Amino acid sequence: MNVRLPHSQRGITLIGLIFWAVLLSSAALLTMRVLPTVNEFFTIRRVVTRIAASGSATVPGIRAEFDRARDIEYSIQSISGKDLDVTKENDRIVISFAYDKEIDLFGPVALLIKYRGRSQ
Repeated sequence: MNVRLPHSQRGITLIGLIFWAVLLSSAALLTMRVLPTVNEFFTIRRVVTRIAASGSATVPGIRAEFDRARDIEYSIQSISGKDLDVTKENDRIVISFAYDKEIDLFGPVALLIKYRGRSQ
């Protein structure tokens, strides 16, 4: 007597497919909204580090140089030269900056990212 047991089906259900589609699309939306702000932060940090290494002596000169770089770099929109904090540590110029970026996701939901950085 050879009795065959029914094999269970394998695969993804419609509910599982919808769950994964919502999860992946939410992650893609978040990535597409956050990535430009992260790019802007790294651009600001690169410009600030370059200016600090160039050896500009005065605070107004440093701020003016940052504003000139801001005019060239299209991705810098959140801060200007007046938002920079210029200090001197161990005979070295240190430029620091801080700003908040609010990203609207959908409806009343927003993401707030606090960026802080300084020259190396």
